Amino acid sequence: MVKILKSLLRRIAQSVAPTRPPEPPPSAPVPRAGTAPPPRPPGRPQPRHVPTHERGRHVEYAPNLDGDADPGEIVWTWVPFEDDPAQGKDRPVLVVGRSDRTVLGLMLSSKDRRDGEHNWLALGTGAWDYEGRPSWIRLDRVLEVHQDLVRREGAVLDRKRFDQVAARLRQEYGWS
Repeated sequence: MVKILKSLLRRIAQSVAPTRPPEPPPSAPVPRAGTAPPPRPPGRPQPRHVPTHERGRHVEYAPNLDGDADPGEIVWTWVPFEDDPAQGKDRPVLVVGRSDRTVLGLMLSSKDRRDGEHNWLALGTGAWDYEGRPSWIRLDRVLEVHQDLVRREGAVLDRKRFDQVAARLRQEYGWS
């Protein structure tokens, strides 16, 4: 019952909340994209990257648009840069598993230079990208994110493409 109420409250909050942040007044300095992380809930661990083979686990497809991040959903969260974890940017992440309150995800990129790179898999287009750009998913780094740092669900990845990701995780990184 609590989960249903929690989901209902999240959906109500999302429906009344503005979809875009308000524009800053002309006199306010505009922050550079990717330079400062959004505020974090106190006492929560920061998102971190882990080599995929070190975080291998069971992968299953179980999307459920209930307000929680579930395997098979693409969600949005802050992703720190590998070379400077103090910086990063918001990006879509495919949820491939959970460990208690930690969401395990693989980041997406719309940079076409990823096409053909070994640790990247072409996903194509989807509802997670409002511009309809093709996306690639990075397979060799798992992002561990506390569930409270996942801001919103972006889309459900169809079963066929999720199975392609899962097959590569099993074949190349020891997932089951």
